Amino acid sequence: MSSEPGVTRQARVSELVGRTLAKLGVGHVFGVVGSGNFDVTGTLMAEGIPFTAARHEGGASTMADAYGRMSGKVGVVTTHQGCGLSNAITGIGEAAKSRTPMIVLTADTQAAATRSNFKIDQDALARSVGAVAERIHSPATAIADTVRAFRTAVNERRTVVLSLPLDVQSATAADEVGAVVVPVPLKVRPDAGSVEQLVDLIRAAERPVFVAGRGGRGAREEILALAQHSGALVATSAVASGLFNGDSHNLGISGGFSSPLTAELISGADLIVGWGCTLNMWTMRHGRLISADAKVVQVDVEDASLGANRPISLGVLGDSALTAQDVLTALRSVQPEPAEKYRTEPNALAIKQGSRWRDVQTPDVSSSVSIDPRVLTRELDTLLPAERIVSVDSGNFMGYPSQYLAVPDEFGFCFTQAFQAIGLGLYTAVGAAMAQPERLPVLGAGDGGFLMGISELETAVRMKLPLVCIVYNDAAYGAEVHHFASGHPEKDLASVVFPDTDIAAIARGFGAEGVTVRALGDLDAVRPWIAAYEAGTQTRPLVIDAKIASDGGSWWLAEAFQGH
Repeated sequence: MSSEPGVTRQARVSELVGRTLAKLGVGHVFGVVGSGNFDVTGTLMAEGIPFTAARHEGGASTMADAYGRMSGKVGVVTTHQGCGLSNAITGIGEAAKSRTPMIVLTADTQAAATRSNFKIDQDALARSVGAVAERIHSPATAIADTVRAFRTAVNERRTVVLSLPLDVQSATAADEVGAVVVPVPLKVRPDAGSVEQLVDLIRAAERPVFVAGRGGRGAREEILALAQHSGALVATSAVASGLFNGDSHNLGISGGFSSPLTAELISGADLIVGWGCTLNMWTMRHGRLISADAKVVQVDVEDASLGANRPISLGVLGDSALTAQDVLTALRSVQPEPAEKYRTEPNALAIKQGSRWRDVQTPDVSSSVSIDPRVLTRELDTLLPAERIVSVDSGNFMGYPSQYLAVPDEFGFCFTQAFQAIGLGLYTAVGAAMAQPERLPVLGAGDGGFLMGISELETAVRMKLPLVCIVYNDAAYGAEVHHFASGHPEKDLASVVFPDTDIAAIARGFGAEGVTVRALGDLDAVRPWIAAYEAGTQTRPLVIDAKIASDGGSWWLAEAFQGH
């Protein structure tokens, strides 16, 4: 709309919301567009924000989540009112439980439309999965409401469901988007007393171990500098895998995925410091990785996280990077030279040889018709380009891509497992690929999860995405098979086993390339695809339908089911 000189331009609320989010710096929009979210999505696209059309809102929500985790920018998922939002709710729950800063931009019915087919209590639905419910309350407050939702997402690391009632978004209001100020995220510096106490604990320890979680991503150099001066080994939770790559005393993932050597060294620690890591049952194997005499410290930006999962000796409220900096400065003032402690040469050698399951010798359980998943993944780690971004679905197989496929850094591994929902893997891989377009996207999924989310394979084909999907196909929900069959051979497993599915053929029907693998030699069919990728000419996804031999239940499975 044009306006006379001196008169503030008026614009539709849907336009104001879209333009405000674009100015605030959202990075990518994913969604399924219907009548209720058509205008606001079009505005975001017109403002230059990339849009990916998903085949299902559930796919779109996890794509936005993965994009945000791997890019450092705020992802947006856009949905139709009512059923569009409900379709997206599992992915929204995953993002909320993972504290992913994300905006769910959803239409909503008019307040007066009490008998609309689309009418649900969207705010209550959002809150039920841990998201923050916000809405555009009126045309006059549209810009302020949008900024508040964005600030909440970024500063509080929350997934925010921003509802746009149809009657409000079609109304007009003053166009004051130009006055919007982009918020700068605040960082919390620890108090001096907490720093002093942590220095004392580090000096008293002989075998310190630092474990970084999601909140430690972005603090690699600061945490490593302190570890090297303190004589501490370093490890990560699964979601921060790759953070300490290249350090000689990096143990890799702490918890259920840990190799025997990693578990041994962590359980031998007399001081464990969690950096942006809540040291939950997965990361600490239900507490068994913490010795009886070990001191436990948590560093976190949220007071509620300190001691949330287990008793701690000290809780430090502060940003991981700032805290590590301050502690190192204080430590150097009383201990000028680095201490060796746990960072010995023998430990470095042992870590090099045994911190990854890929390097641990295991029996080959391959048969004439199936391949050992460890043998498969070890070979694919060698074949696939190293500059990759690995995404993992949920299931019995998940330890193999997590521990056998190396990643370049913490932005090379996307682990959407906070809700423990199977079927999110393919969505995750697409979103992660949008965040890191220069890397080869690789998905590890089971047959159950892959088939659950397979509609988004069309999205990958349409986008000409060179995506490698490794499907660990045991024709079952393998985690349940191994869990319920263990010690109970008489149990009927018909509810969790299926006839063999030719997933490679289905993939070809979508327009992807499909390869069936039963033995190492079958992977030769993958080499031409890789060659085309390395030449920059690959424009089709590749689905590897790996018919895997039974591992008798993966090493982490018993740990996982203890948390159910």
